[in-house]
Amino acid sequence: MRLVTHYAAKSNQITYKYMHRISDTLSEVKNRIRAAASASGRNENEITLLGAAKKQPAEKIADAYASGISHIGENYLQEAIAKQEQLKELAITWHFIGPIQSNKTRALASHFAWVHSVDRFKIAERLSQHRPPGLNPLNICIQVNIDKEAAKSGADLADVDELLDKIKDLPNLYVRGLMIIPRPRETVAEQRDIFKSTSVLMMQLNQRHALNMDTLSMGMSNDLEAAIAEGATIVRIGTALFGKRQ
Repeated sequence: MRLVTHYAAKSNQITYKYMHRISDTLSEVKNRIRAAASASGRNENEITLLGAAKKQPAEKIADAYASGISHIGENYLQEAIAKQEQLKELAITWHFIGPIQSNKTRALASHFAWVHSVDRFKIAERLSQHRPPGLNPLNICIQVNIDKEAAKSGADLADVDELLDKIKDLPNLYVRGLMIIPRPRETVAEQRDIFKSTSVLMMQLNQRHALNMDTLSMGMSNDLEAAIAEGATIVRIGTALFGKRQ
């Protein structure tokens, strides 16, 4: 907690503002997760709250950590590395959740415990090659472009079987499951439909490939309840936790 103490010494006003907001919003988010899990007959401890911290300052991440959030997701590599250096005294588990350029795989493999956005074999192969000796296998999820949106990353639904078949035995990787970023839906029923289809897809992939993938990275601030109802194990919460991005 030395880094948090350092921030407090540097600016009591800033630390108080962040701590007060994070503690309040975290309580609200946890209550939503707890209620959604209970309504679905699930244990809330099965669900990891991932703080999606894109464009959020390191101070807010430090305060979130002090409030009990140890999993942080980042979208931009250089921004993430800078924050990791600032927060190196904290035992944060870092997740990369943004689009991946092939020339970034060496740094990604070195700086993260999880990569949620693997969408092609070249990326998986390079992550496998670049994972440093001595580190645990890199946890990865296959990102599926579930709505076939041209502007979004993700493997096409028709290609997921072949991609999984190619990457499942790569060394230094642990294929944990699927990640989706669906387009907004107007109703909870529509939200649940798309999340259910992803849950069913992972079950089918496990059967066809004799795997035991256990992770569904799906659900954000506006639809976490629907995602949890359909089996999400990681919910990526940004605005509801940290407020608007800088």
